[in-house]
Amino acid sequence: QVRLVESGGGSVQAGASLTLSCVTSGITFSRNDMGWFRQSPGQEREFIAQITPSGETSYGSDSMKGRFAISRDNAEKTVFLQLTSIKLEDTAVYYCAAARNPPPWDYWGQGTQVSVSS
Repeated sequence: QVRLVESGGGSVQAGASLTLSCVTSGITFSRNDMGWFRQSPGQEREFIAQITPSGETSYGSDSMKGRFAISRDNAEKTVFLQLTSIKLEDTAVYYCAAARNPPPWDYWGQGTQVSVSS
């Protein structure tokens, strides 16, 4: 059974930093691209970042690349998303995803909520 479990979300103030984690099981983690997405109420799911098994990264926008950082630990089968200089508009549910050759993404986690206040 494939499981992707996100954690690390919560309520933070604007300007803070936060690191999200996604622990996986049931997949050959070292052969999967991993991605992070987010969805705000009433909005489409938004691509944040992707990391290949070898560690190559790509981001959804230059602004995300400047404030967010994706990384992975193949030994721990975990992917991380570091958020810095958090803004109010970063409030969303953050999801991790896995796939051999995305898109499409094959597996999704249940999401972790990040709520930002001023």
